[in-house]
Amino acid sequence: MLAAAALLGGAASLAGQRVWTNTLYPYAYYTSGDGFWLAGHFSEYSPLGFAPRPEPNVAAVSVDGAASTQGSYLLRVDAEAPALWDGWRVGVTFSAARDNRLGFYGLGNATVYAPDSVGPASPFFYKVSRSTQLARVTVQRRIVGHLRALVGAELEHTGFRALPGRTAFSENLAAGVVDSASTPFTDESVRAGLVFDTRDVEAVPHSGVLLEALYTAGRGYNRRTASARAYVNPTERLVLAGRLAAEAMGGRPPLAAQLEMESSQLPYVAVGGYASLRGYYDARFTGPGKLLGGLEARYGLLWAPTLFELDLVAFYEAGRVFDAGQSVTLTTKGLHQGGGGELGFRFGRNTVLAFGYARGSEGGQVIFGANWSF
Repeated sequence: MLAAAALLGGAASLAGQRVWTNTLYPYAYYTSGDGFWLAGHFSEYSPLGFAPRPEPNVAAVSVDGAASTQGSYLLRVDAEAPALWDGWRVGVTFSAARDNRLGFYGLGNATVYAPDSVGPASPFFYKVSRSTQLARVTVQRRIVGHLRALVGAELEHTGFRALPGRTAFSENLAAGVVDSASTPFTDESVRAGLVFDTRDVEAVPHSGVLLEALYTAGRGYNRRTASARAYVNPTERLVLAGRLAAEAMGGRPPLAAQLEMESSQLPYVAVGGYASLRGYYDARFTGPGKLLGGLEARYGLLWAPTLFELDLVAFYEAGRVFDAGQSVTLTTKGLHQGGGGELGFRFGRNTVLAFGYARGSEGGQVIFGANWSF
């Protein structure tokens, strides 16, 4: 993927005792599956001021929109108040999206990617079109120190559409591997958990830890998610980061739920893709259980704290899924591994654009992200 961006800042205005300002940046990038994307981000937010705090802002409302040349799109509206009320954090998200070339390779950790399956009669053999409409709310309350309690609810409708020609999705649907009753699927879920967060800056951490333990009850299934992220700043320009995350699902989780991993912010596609296992296509491995691990080193080639960073990044990641009936365990068996490098640009306090190259056992790909992978 290739990307270009422009940053525009609006003038601040005084509303009562609080200063509000806005930011706009359009950007474009390319992906092998979806072709060229045009995207833009706009936010109206109240900055923290001069007091050093980890939150990205006092409160903000942001709008993200994107569309690709292959029929994918995203429209998302986020409202967040991480520091508006002492001890409380509130976040609300509404989104509508279509991943018109989302990867689908079957269910399980041992699914095979055979490039010769893609041909004139089956150009989208490993692709499926997924559409989602989402409403999500999260409330967090500080218990003591850096420990917070979390509760939330979500309403999401997910539909899948087979693309033209012979596809793995159509074959798995016909064979009953994918439950036809869950495509489409409307999910009403609630979640609760604990979050322990000592990161110095949440959007671009240089030190601290983020620990999450979450339980989600959805329609006909449940999920238990645990994750740990750690950041160490041994020298001024060097940040070492690590992640370990696991998720187990019970009941009869639909395909829509198996494709994603929960977090205290928004769920993300796993296993495979920029947010979970770089070097593999999005959703390369799908199953009810998931295990992720990663190490990353970020070195500041250019370093102007609070203003700008140009970081050189090296990373190694591994992950796998567990099939239905398997217990999720910490193991080195069956792991899919990848690694690579990135250049990351940080503008201001919270904005990151990263692009680079990642390679796994099935080849390599150019990658792009509008934030750090973790």
